[in-house]
Amino acid sequence: MTDKNDIQEEKLLLEQFRETQDLDLLGKLYQPYMHLVYGVCLKYLKDKDLAQDAVMAIFEELVIKLPKHEVENFKSWLYVLSKNHCLMELRKQKRQKTDNFDFSDLELMENGQWKHHEEDYAVQEDNLERLTACIAQLKKEQKRCVELFYLDKKSYQEITDSTSYELKKVKSYIQNAKRNLKQCMEQGEER
Repeated sequence: MTDKNDIQEEKLLLEQFRETQDLDLLGKLYQPYMHLVYGVCLKYLKDKDLAQDAVMAIFEELVIKLPKHEVENFKSWLYVLSKNHCLMELRKQKRQKTDNFDFSDLELMENGQWKHHEEDYAVQEDNLERLTACIAQLKKEQKRCVELFYLDKKSYQEITDSTSYELKKVKSYIQNAKRNLKQCMEQGEER
């Protein structure tokens, strides 16, 4: 849909969907862009099955989000929605990997209790202490954003909502905090 008639038809479909919540209307609106959405999802997720699942999930998101948003250019808005959906999926996958504890470095002691290999545990403990000390040295805003993002697993938008920092500021605080933490941790290794 690129010419003026198609854009007008698209706006009409959007208005009708908002009024009626008719999924057939939404389907007519979404159908011409499904291959583009699939392409975006495949680019980010790098898996055909995940991309196909995302195309369906994005349609379901449209049912909820379209009535709440004023959309001038559906194609552009859909692209951003698709990209954000994929980025959130990638973030969930990353979280799941870190949330699944790996027992391969543990050994069962004779009394039935789990024990870390001593040297691994000592290194992890040292790194954790150093990281805690480095976080304590961050500026107040950076510290707050890092704790919310990494420890509480909040999104940028959730951090913005809970702190009243602007979205750009939240991203900046996290980026600067990461750089500062990396430098602090590297200095600790040199000692």
